[in-house]
Amino acid sequence: MTTQQLAATLQRAEAALRRSPAMGLHDDAPAVALWQSGTRVVASHANGMQIPTDMPLELGGSGDQVTPGWLFRAGLASCAATTIALSAARAGIELSTLEVRASSRSDTRGLLAMADDNGATVNATPSNLQLQVRIGAPGIEPARLRALVEDGCLCSPVPNAVRQAVAMELRIEVAA
Repeated sequence: MTTQQLAATLQRAEAALRRSPAMGLHDDAPAVALWQSGTRVVASHANGMQIPTDMPLELGGSGDQVTPGWLFRAGLASCAATTIALSAARAGIELSTLEVRASSRSDTRGLLAMADDNGATVNATPSNLQLQVRIGAPGIEPARLRALVEDGCLCSPVPNAVRQAVAMELRIEVAA
């Protein structure tokens, strides 16, 4: 889809949502993860798409699939890239380059519920989470591109879920 086609599509969607804001509220498609064996899990979308995950060999996995943590970073990076591209199209900017890299640092001891030297349980949450964006558009000033990235990330659902630490309800059903 060209930038102009994408911009026109977004204008139609915005017009429809202005007329009927309730159209914008919807339940997101759930991700269903089904344990296979060991540390292998297959996440499924309602449309049939499946994504297998596994842990590295050092943690009992096969090491032949991506890890759930990588999927988290992939979702973060791809969501940010998508909203930046949408922002560019809305502004009529033809991008030549857009690359978003999500990186973090983790302590495997947290995954294993281990304690640190002081006896406190190590947090399993990734730290030093960073989004690095490389963007280019012929004839567009760097300051405008930086603003485009910042504006795009402000309305990006996954980065905002992380930034605002969305509460998660845990419901448990014990199988017979």
